[in-house]
Formats: sequence, structure tokens, C-alpha cells
Amino acid sequence: MHIAVILRLNPVLTDELELTEGGKDIDREWIGFELNPMDDQALEQSVLLKEAHGAKVTAIAAEAEGGERLLRTALARGVDDVLLISNKKDDDAPPPSSRARTPLLVEAIKQVKPDLVITGILSTDDLYGELAPQLAACLNWPQASAVSDVRLDGMVLTVRQEYAGGMAALIEMDLPAVIGLQTAASPPRYVAGSKLRDLLNTKVPEMEASAEFAEDLSEATTLNLPDTSGGAEMIEGDAKSVAARIHEILMERGLV
Repeated sequence: MHIAVILRLNPVLTDELELTEGGKDIDREWIGFELNPMDDQALEQSVLLKEAHGAKVTAIAAEAEGGERLLRTALARGVDDVLLISNKKDDDAPPPSSRARTPLLVEAIKQVKPDLVITGILSTDDLYGELAPQLAACLNWPQASAVSDVRLDGMVLTVRQEYAGGMAALIEMDLPAVIGLQTAASPPRYVAGSKLRDLLNTKVPEMEASAEFAEDLSEATTLNLPDTSGGAEMIEGDAKSVAARIHEILMERGLV
């Protein structure tokens, strides 16, 4: 059994954001990046399946900057192999979305030849969960998204797919297949800093993709940062005065 897990970096949204001059993207020069939380769940689920079934796990990333660090972290988390897709995009162009990356990821998946591909259901550049079905369509494999439970029985995959209203269904699929994971069976594990340091000099294999980025069907026109200049009232005074003012506010809003 061979599992490929797709990993993406997302901007750290708690950092102070600034927009580019054209207002179509955030300025990424000084902002931090972290593993997409949904892909973090996918990574953990892949390692859990490895531990339960003796599977081999390969982590794949297509990140121009931070990709090697991302994949070394995956090695520390328990994956067996990693593959970084070389990104030759123009340095001045905005980072490609999950839709744009799809042809590169498909090429890498065909090279790795896994039985199962797991990706996080969402990311900041994939708010509608497009990546899993796009990969499956290109590979002509079955797929399921919004998955919260993954079970393997030989070459048959059973997943729990979540629906609105607290409904869910168990779906069986023959492998190979693609799933968009929502939550792993257990929380992502902690990795000690010493283990990461041991992997600092590990060579990360790269693949020179021959595929071109796909064209995004939608384009951001303008972005606007939220107005944070108002909306909060600073209450001063002693505890009694502060409590009285809070009570007034609650009364004004009909909350008490």
C-alpha cells in the first residue's frame, strides 16, 4: 500500500496583512507561512494508516519557498519519502492556487504511483474544496471529500463522508482513489525540535515538472483589508463603574 499526501503552505492569518500595490493579493514578502491546517490533518491520517497497515507514505509539495522545510517536517512526522515539485513561476506573479497547481501535482502523482492520495479538503487558496475532485478527474479515479474517517481493507477503502445537519454516510471505494480529508482519526502529533534539527541537512528530492500551471477560471479584482479602527469601546474606571457600563451596554442591545 502506497499513500501520497499533498501538503500546501498557507499565510499565517494572525500576522499583520498588507496588500500588494495592485490590491489583488496580500504582500507575501514579510508574512509568515505555515502548513495548511487541513493538510496537517491529511498528513496525520496518512501516518496513522501507515502505522495500522504498514503502508508507505510519500509527501508531495509544490511550494516555491518553504517547500523543503515543509517536507522535512513531514519526514519528522513519520512519512517515508518526500517530493518537491520545482516551481519556475515568475517571481512577480502571485502564488498559483490549488487549481493552477493541479497539472503539476497530477504529474508528480503519476511518477510516485500511489494507491491512495489524501489532501486536506480546504486551504486559503481553495475555499471550495476543488483540489481533491480535480485530481480525481485528471487521474480518472473515484474520490470523496469532507471525509472524517478512513478505513482500509486490502484494496477497498471505506470513508465516512459528512453532510449538513449532522448526517453522514459510509462510502466504499476501490483503490486507487483520492480523498479530501476534513479531520484525522486523532489530532496531529507533536514533533520535537531536536528531531527537526536532525533533518536540517536532509536532501529533499525534486521533480522538474513538464506540465504547465492551469489557468484559474476566476481572478480576484480587488482585495480590501477589514476596518479595525472602531467597533470597540474602552471602558475605564474602577470595577464597579466598569460593571455598570457593561450592564448598560447589554441593556441597550436587549441582551438582558
